[in-house]
Amino acid sequence: MTRNLGSLDRTLRILVGLVLLSLLFVLDSGARWFGLVGLVPLLTGLVGNCPLYSVFGFSSCPLSGRK
Repeated sequence: MTRNLGSLDRTLRILVGLVLLSLLFVLDSGARWFGLVGLVPLLTGLVGNCPLYSVFGFSSCPLSGRK
């Protein structure tokens, strides 16, 4: 599995994922479960690979073209 996320993209995804996951602890209503959506950007940021980027052939990683 090749990386297709650059460092800025990975950092932003991890931060957004953590903020969304924090909704589980901050909100008291049924909408707090929306925070589980934060798992997607958190996991893609940690792994460094976005499946949708692969499908569309996009990459924000500057070293993706080198071998």
